[in-house]
Amino acid sequence: MDTKKYKSEISDDKKEEVIKDFLPFIKYNAYRLSHRLPPQLTIDDLISVGVIGLLDSLDNYEPARAKLKTYAEFRIKGAMLDEIRAFDTSSRSLKEKVNELKDACVKLEKELCRPPDGEEVAKSLNMSLDDYFKILKDADSVITLRFDDFGPSASGGNEMNLLENIPDETSRDPLRRLLDASQKDILAGLIASLPDKEKMVLSLYYWNELTMKEIGKVLSLSEGRVCQLHSQAILRLKGKLKSGVEF
Repeated sequence: MDTKKYKSEISDDKKEEVIKDFLPFIKYNAYRLSHRLPPQLTIDDLISVGVIGLLDSLDNYEPARAKLKTYAEFRIKGAMLDEIRAFDTSSRSLKEKVNELKDACVKLEKELCRPPDGEEVAKSLNMSLDDYFKILKDADSVITLRFDDFGPSASGGNEMNLLENIPDETSRDPLRRLLDASQKDILAGLIASLPDKEKMVLSLYYWNELTMKEIGKVLSLSEGRVCQLHSQAILRLKGKLKSGVEF
C-alpha cells in the first residue's frame, strides 16, 4: 500500500481519535524532556510539537513497513528532540569543555581508584563548582539527533527510508542478539562502578521511568540536585566508554 493511498483512508475524525490515544504518551515524553528545555520553550510547546510529529507520522506512514504505534512513537520523540536542538545554543567551546570533563573524570578515577566527586573534578580543571554544574546542565543538550541526520547527506548521497532503519522487534538475529547482550554487560559493569546515588538516579529514571521531580522525593533531594547527579553519571559513563576504561 503506498503512502498516498493510506493518507486518503484517514479521516479527520480518525486522526482526532489517534491524537487522543497518543496524547498521554506525548505528555509523558514532554515532561521527561522538560529538564533539557531551553528558556525559549515550555512543556506546552513540546506537547504541541509532539502532536505535529504524530500528524506527520500519519501522513508518511507505510503500513507494510512497520506498526503505526512503533513508527508514531519514533516520530514523536524525534520531533521533540528536533525542536530542542533547534534552540540549542551549544557552542564548540562548550563541547570542548564537556570533553575536558569526561577526560578529567577518567583520569581522576584512575589516580584515586574510585569515582571522583564534583569538587575534585572542578578543582582539577581550576574551575568553580558552580561552573562545573553549569557545564553538566548544558551538556544534556549537546548530543541530540535530528531526522535530517539520516537523510541523503548522511548516507553518501543515497536516499534513506527511516522506516527501513526501525528495528523489527520480532526478528531473531543471533549475531545482533549476541552483540546487544555484550554491550549490555559492558554498560551494566560501568553503571555498577558509579557512586550509589548516581546508580540510584539512573535506575529510577531509566528503569522505573520516574521524573526528576519524583526521584527527588524518593531520595529526599531537590530536583536540581537530581539533575546534577544524572548529568554527572552520564558524563562518567561517556568518559569511560570513550577511553575504554575497565571496571
